[in-house]
Amino acid sequence: MGRRVEAEAWSDRDTVGHAYRLLGCWLCVRGVDGAVLRRRITETEAYHGPEDRASHASRGRTPRNAVMFGPGGVWYVYLCYGVHEMLNLVTGPAEWPAAVLIRGIEGWSGPGRVTRVLGVDRSLNGGRVDRAERGRIAAWIEEDETARPIPPGEIEAGPRIGVAYAGPEWAAKPWRFRWMPRWTPPRPASVRPQGTARSRGATGSLV
Repeated sequence: MGRRVEAEAWSDRDTVGHAYRLLGCWLCVRGVDGAVLRRRITETEAYHGPEDRASHASRGRTPRNAVMFGPGGVWYVYLCYGVHEMLNLVTGPAEWPAAVLIRGIEGWSGPGRVTRVLGVDRSLNGGRVDRAERGRIAAWIEEDETARPIPPGEIEAGPRIGVAYAGPEWAAKPWRFRWMPRWTPPRPASVRPQGTARSRGATGSLV
C-alpha cells in the first residue's frame, strides 16, 4: 500500500499534469461489504477547464456536471449512453471546472470496464477522495513511494477518444495518456474483512 493523496493535492489548474501523474498510482475502491480493491492506473484523459469544447463543463453548469464546478479532490461519476458509469477525478479550484477521466487500470482498458470491475457507481458522485463513510462505496488514490519512477518512454500521449464533436482543435489535444510498462508491477491482494462474503453492488460482483 502507498500514501493516500489528500483532496487538496488536486486543487490547482494543472489538469494535464494531474492526468500524467496519475499513471502508476493505485486506484483504491472499498465496496459496501468493506472489501478494498487496488489497481494501478494505466490510462487517463484530461478535460481542462470551461473552454475545453470536449468537456461537459463547456456547456455551463447543469445538474449533471455541477460537481465539476466545486473544489478539486472529489469524484465525478456519470452515466454514458445509458449504460456505462464513468469515473472522473475533479481537479482545479472551485468554479473552474476540470476533471481527469480514469480510462484504464492494470488488466482492463476502457472507462466502462474500469467501473464495472471495481464496482463503482453514481453513489460515489461528489464524494471526496480523502474521506469515506461506513456502508457506502468509497474511492481514493494512493501513491507508491517505493516504486520506480515511470520512464517517459513508457508513456504514450495522444488525442482523446470519442471527442470529434469538440472540433478539430480540441479533438486533437494530446491529453490522453497511456502507461505501457516494460515490467509487470506487483498486484496486491484484495483486502476483505474476515468472515464476510462477496456481495453484489449496484454494478455487479466485486472481484
